[in-house]
Amino acid sequence: MHTRTARATHATHATYMQLSFSTGAEGRMWCPGGGLARPGGRTWVGFALWIICASCLCLTANAQFRIPPETVQQWANTFAGEIYSIATKYSGSNLLQKKFKDVEPIIRIDEVDGSALAQKFAKEMQQMLGRKMKSVKRLAESAEDADLYHTFNETLEFDYYNSVMVNTMDEDGEFVELGGEFVLEENEHFSRLSVNTSLSDIQVPTNVYNKDPDILNGIYMSEALNTVFISNFKRDPTLTWQYFGSSTGFFRLYPGIKWTPDENGVITFDCRNRNWYIQAATSPKDIVIVVDVSGSMKGLRLTIAKHTIRTILDTLGENDFVNIIAYNDYVHYVEPCFEGTLVQADLDNREHFKLLVEELHAKGQGKVKKAMKESFRILNEATTQGKGSLCNQAIMLITDGAMEDFQQVFQDYNWPERKVRVFTYLIGREVTFADNVKWIACNNKGYYTHISTLADVQENVMEYLHVLSRPMVINHDHDIIWTEAYMDSVLPNKEQLFNTQAQSMLLMTTVAMPVFSKKNETRSHGILLGVVGSDVPLRELMKLAPRYKLGVHGYAFLNTNNGYILSHPDLRPLYKEGKKLRPKPNYNSVDLSEVEWEDTEETLRTAMVKGETGTFSMDVRASVEKGKRVMFLTNDYFYTTIKDTPFSLGLVLTQGHGEYIFTGNVSIEEGLHDLMQPDLTLADEWTYCETDIDPQHRKFSQLMAVVRYLRGEEPELECDEELLQTVLFDAVVTAPMEAYWTALSLDEAGIEEGVEAAFLGTRAGLMRLTRYVGTEKRVVKKFLTSSDKENLFTMDHFPLWYRRAAEHPPGSFLYYIPNPESRDGKGVVATTAVTVTINDKMAIAAAIGVQMTLELMETRFWAIAKQPNDTDCSRVDGACPLDCESMLINCYIVDSNGFILITKDKKDVGKFLGELEGAVMTQLLRMGMFKRISLYDYQAMCKNPLHHANSARPLLSPFYGLASALKWLLSQFLL
Repeated sequence: MHTRTARATHATHATYMQLSFSTGAEGRMWCPGGGLARPGGRTWVGFALWIICASCLCLTANAQFRIPPETVQQWANTFAGEIYSIATKYSGSNLLQKKFKDVEPIIRIDEVDGSALAQKFAKEMQQMLGRKMKSVKRLAESAEDADLYHTFNETLEFDYYNSVMVNTMDEDGEFVELGGEFVLEENEHFSRLSVNTSLSDIQVPTNVYNKDPDILNGIYMSEALNTVFISNFKRDPTLTWQYFGSSTGFFRLYPGIKWTPDENGVITFDCRNRNWYIQAATSPKDIVIVVDVSGSMKGLRLTIAKHTIRTILDTLGENDFVNIIAYNDYVHYVEPCFEGTLVQADLDNREHFKLLVEELHAKGQGKVKKAMKESFRILNEATTQGKGSLCNQAIMLITDGAMEDFQQVFQDYNWPERKVRVFTYLIGREVTFADNVKWIACNNKGYYTHISTLADVQENVMEYLHVLSRPMVINHDHDIIWTEAYMDSVLPNKEQLFNTQAQSMLLMTTVAMPVFSKKNETRSHGILLGVVGSDVPLRELMKLAPRYKLGVHGYAFLNTNNGYILSHPDLRPLYKEGKKLRPKPNYNSVDLSEVEWEDTEETLRTAMVKGETGTFSMDVRASVEKGKRVMFLTNDYFYTTIKDTPFSLGLVLTQGHGEYIFTGNVSIEEGLHDLMQPDLTLADEWTYCETDIDPQHRKFSQLMAVVRYLRGEEPELECDEELLQTVLFDAVVTAPMEAYWTALSLDEAGIEEGVEAAFLGTRAGLMRLTRYVGTEKRVVKKFLTSSDKENLFTMDHFPLWYRRAAEHPPGSFLYYIPNPESRDGKGVVATTAVTVTINDKMAIAAAIGVQMTLELMETRFWAIAKQPNDTDCSRVDGACPLDCESMLINCYIVDSNGFILITKDKKDVGKFLGELEGAVMTQLLRMGMFKRISLYDYQAMCKNPLHHANSARPLLSPFYGLASALKWLLSQFLL
């Protein structure tokens, strides 16, 4: 999606984007008919103030009355002074800046070495992932040994814990069969899910009989994994789910849980269909699907064929390559754009193929020979040109069996080497041509299956995976695989997590390994027993790249060797459907170029896909506040590979203040005293001390853990000493703010009505907050609460008010409405940056601000923007005395992105000025007071258009604010 926003150009700072007040700079005001005023006063209003006569917009130029520019300037200066005074007084910004200025002689500012930092983080991530791989190897070895010493028993009777049945009782109060008492306790480490960390239990799909001899023998054999599960968890407490997926269909999961069927009482989860199982069971592959669409395939046969194709596509991943050919009298590609080539089987391409397959129609005669020739040609060219997976190659032939002479094509293209396997799927109840179809598979190292109903498709399609896995099994190639990012399917509180965690931190990856039969009598048959695996939440991985080392705008991200994002702060895997958040269809196949979209030459992407190490600089437009605003930054990118994995790590540091970090020392005693003040909190998503290793520590907040560690009460805690030192220093320097804010609260004059809170944050994730009014009197109730993630320190971003203040001239305030769409009362946030400077090196130390009601600003402005009744109107052409609350003129205060803060019509607050006054915004563009900024959102998602008219918003992208900016563009063409 291509969108535009506006940006004021009258700033004195290169990346100035915000509504702000400052002193000592020149302002520029514009009013219709009045021209551009350039007064020389000392006070500058960093937002634009326009006085517009609504009734004169349709009159001729000669009929317009003039509003004196000096009047506008006077209003602006007075309003700026009053609001600036409120912000500085109640925030205490001057005091905090002085406190940091006082400690400059005892601090040191260092330049951050991005390359060294990237190498350090990558090594730590490699070590962490290495521990996961060792755990999986132990599981695979244990499973293979258990099978080696297990003798299959056709009549085995064995009770096990079925995850659906556990703790379920019948009408007589007795536990149901395969149920039994299974102790479950809520566990913080497993997303507060009720689990049993002493035992695993078994999940069996609905279409698999839970007492089949193969199932019972496999479950009995795999009981040996329980001790390994527990041992792994003790060795590495950061492990989450561990499991064994059997080739017979059962799924052993540790820790054990209670599994809940869907609303229809069906268990659709089948471990053999999961990406981690398929990738571990087979090597990468090139697949050409050839489907018969001749007249004999009409009706149910074609429906089954389409379902078979969809099921085959679901077994492919981003390491595989695919194309689909349909044939009757002639051969045609279902996607003409992909003619003669193989495309990566990523989610987007697979879904695209599925849509095209639905459009296939049966007609004509089936001439398979030409289709097979074309398939062999594609696969041969891929091998010759070094394209595709460069591994297994196969053709999937889907037909009802009616075909002409076909033997010669195999002799010409595939014999005697038989490098391409051919799998055949006979569709329909009739088996008249079964011999032909079977011959093709058996003479080309493939597998023949007969699919007579839709219910047969799933099991029959899966058979080809076992055939492709045989070379690995026979050679005992225990390749470890890592999957792309995905969302946990067993979380019970998804909605809560979706709303309280950063979207990019919701995903995980899996490390998996195949399990083979080691028995001598079966080894030559290549029997795959199943796949073992363990989940790795990307949240845990990204903790190893702490935010405080990367600066205000810096961040870390992970990429796969296919160019897809594993984790990135700008990754948005969810979309809003009604009031609920849901995963997007392609949430785990977002390419790096779709997020770092200004990498137009794909220099960064190409280097990371190749696993290179290096650095790269790029000018970027970083959007904030859900895309409503944009900051112009120059970023340095540092990237390197994470060894023994298909992943690469990228670090981003912003040039300027983002290149520096400062340190200072205070005693533990002094710092602890100030750390215990009631107005202070720490970023609970940051890792000051590792509380997840010992179960006894999981109940601690980060602040509690830090205090107990520094007091010597929990010496075994693993803490970040550098971060603790920084926190203690910040606590001491910012401690006087509590006394300052308390004094204001106790002042006899009282707090200015409408001022609700003062706050500050430091680069160490420390926050201080005071509420000047109680909850019952506050207009804005959500600001800086636990649900207000955008304005808090989280794992993937600094607060919005901190990020915006950092790109604004220090000492001057910027003002914005955090959530103009909120049903609560509207509030205004005023914030400014606090800096330290040594030897011309400037670092951001903190940001401080005040939150007030919009009504406070409106009241002040309406009182100021009103000429007294005794104004001399004798030489004035038009309305006099002027009054912004009158019906004759519309007054707007808009910020430097063109969004309205103050207007008479309350429902227009927060809207883009061009949406209401397109002609005015066009004129401002022409005058150079604003410029148009183009942004691209490649993650935007649109609903399918409905066939009836309604006023619903079709765009599901969170960039709603930018959508409104598009409206005013149309007015340019109407002027």
